[in-house]
Amino acid sequence: MTGDVGLFGPDSITWKLHREPILMLGGLRSLYLQALHPRTVAGVAQNSGYRSDMWGRLVRTSDYVATVIYGSTAQVEEAGSRLRRLHSRLSAVDPRTGERFRLDDPDLLRWVHVAEVESFLTTAQRAGVPLTPAEVDGYYTEQLRAAELVGLDPATVPATAAEVADYYAALRPELGLTRDSAEAAFFLTLPPIPETWGSRALRLGLTLGPPRWAYLGLASTALGLLPPWARKMYGAPGWPTADLAAALSARSLRALLKGILAVLPTEYRISPAHQAALTRAGLA
Repeated sequence: MTGDVGLFGPDSITWKLHREPILMLGGLRSLYLQALHPRTVAGVAQNSGYRSDMWGRLVRTSDYVATVIYGSTAQVEEAGSRLRRLHSRLSAVDPRTGERFRLDDPDLLRWVHVAEVESFLTTAQRAGVPLTPAEVDGYYTEQLRAAELVGLDPATVPATAAEVADYYAALRPELGLTRDSAEAAFFLTLPPIPETWGSRALRLGLTLGPPRWAYLGLASTALGLLPPWARKMYGAPGWPTADLAAALSARSLRALLKGILAVLPTEYRISPAHQAALTRAGLA
């Protein structure tokens, strides 16, 4: 390698995992999971315009993740600094207690981080991405760098699969479905079509036609990939058959994406951020 590859690099488990397009499904799963933390979802509801700009928020979140994974050191540090400054200025009120809390509370940042990285990892595994137990733990350990970027002390963040399982078990009594989380889940499952997306006929087609049903399939798969205890909080079954159905759907989607990418020109097979990182490293 001849250039700056930021936090990770081509030999990392992180790069191996995030080259999989199926991780977009993991991102959706993480949002459903994160919404089960009452303070986390209240902070989002009270400080963002996701109801009016859901797609813009998703794009910005996706861009941040891509920068952390593939950005240069300078790009990563700038993105992290910008996010920390934003969180430091924001607060919200717990609707259950009336208590005001900061959005950069380490407990909230830790929950968002763990739910995100565990969702990426679990979705990839359930979709058939081969990972050894050592690679699974290696991914969690590598992601401590991303946790530190948002302001967390890495020593306080779960760094192995066993530690993540213990973290979830300890936190479950604090989780549950609130009005904010129910509204967030509804928006994730049935997102509005922006008025700026073409003509009224096009918007109607997106709302009622095949794209809407395709997205509903993605959303139902993301929900099905949640841990059984999380699905039950949403009122969905926690049966093993639901786990199997979601895994089969994820595997089918991964196979479909791989088939589509195989026939596309090379420049469409990887993300622009990944391509830029390979170029900096002298590998493209």
